[in-house]
Amino acid sequence: MNTKIFTMTHKKFQEPEASIYVPLHVGRAGAEELGYLGDDTGESISRWNNYYGELTGVYWVWKNEIEADIIGICHYRRFFLNQQGELLSGQEYEDILKNYDMIVSEEIQADTSYLDYFGEAHNAKDLLAVGEVIQEKYPDYAPYFQRAMEGNTYYYGNLMAASRTVFQSYAQWLFDILFEVEKRINVESYDLYNQRVFGFLSEQMVKIWVEKNGLKVYEGKVGITAEKAETVEFKLAMTQLVKMKQIAKAREMFYEYLKVRPDVRLELSDIRGEIPMIEQLLYIAQEEQQRNISGLAQETWDLGQWIMHYRKVQDCLCRCSKGEGLQEDADYILKNQVSWVMIKVMLMNADPGMIANPSLAMQEVYNIYKMAGKAEDCEGLERG
Repeated sequence: MNTKIFTMTHKKFQEPEASIYVPLHVGRAGAEELGYLGDDTGESISRWNNYYGELTGVYWVWKNEIEADIIGICHYRRFFLNQQGELLSGQEYEDILKNYDMIVSEEIQADTSYLDYFGEAHNAKDLLAVGEVIQEKYPDYAPYFQRAMEGNTYYYGNLMAASRTVFQSYAQWLFDILFEVEKRINVESYDLYNQRVFGFLSEQMVKIWVEKNGLKVYEGKVGITAEKAETVEFKLAMTQLVKMKQIAKAREMFYEYLKVRPDVRLELSDIRGEIPMIEQLLYIAQEEQQRNISGLAQETWDLGQWIMHYRKVQDCLCRCSKGEGLQEDADYILKNQVSWVMIKVMLMNADPGMIANPSLAMQEVYNIYKMAGKAEDCEGLERG
């Protein structure tokens, strides 16, 4: 059986060795050549990649792939994994699809209805436009659309695998709806991130289609092999500005960039959870500069080292917040001249699941400095 798992990408990446994985350069029309198969040949919407994201690749596969018996869609950093944490093999895809109609991502649960969840990051009216088109063109699907909007679960990323017949049926339905929605919404005023609206709109549509057609789905484990390219680039920019000691400029750029690309701080993009740390570290560094406190800058202007330092201080505070502080915690805090600015900022932004009692941690740190005869170094640190 011929299995092809198309790996959507807009950048060079470490391609899987197995031949079933086929890198597909999405948005190749007008882009820098990467050396991969592109979505700009044959029947194509590659030039609309700014609006459709990876869907320009999905469209290309639908219209141009004629050999595969099983068709899959993955991303350059997201793949379906087996129980051993390895990429699914061709045989594993085949075995799963003997018993299931489609492989999708594990279902994710939002804290609110999907419509409200979507509206937190995008224009909810665009999603309602999808519902209007479904009501007009596919009225049998309308109740399932409504159920999906009121529910709080979804599959993400347009990740899937299915037989050629199932894939083609889904793609025909999907693009018939989206091309009509395109006529009804105006995205020209959207920023570059939100202009990819049709890619975002499609993420819930696979669930609607699956439920309406009564398909049996296999929720595959998805492994994220790398951070999002934009997240990596963002962190590199922050690193360079810190190295140049341009903290004020780094903070300005931090918030300006997040206005344009809020997705870089999402858990699935910032897989190491570093962006919240970077935000705090930049604020701490600026406050220490203004107050003439050595703190972070005493030894290095390396953001990577700052993040490692942050994690170590966090571990110290975690133990102190439970009244379990160790001598090594006191030694680390004193040796590295952890400032009251850093302690206070970290405790004010602490995860309650990690820092059990911020007030106790603050008192413990004050006591550490007091016993070392450096209580004056904690000026401004609230105690008790």
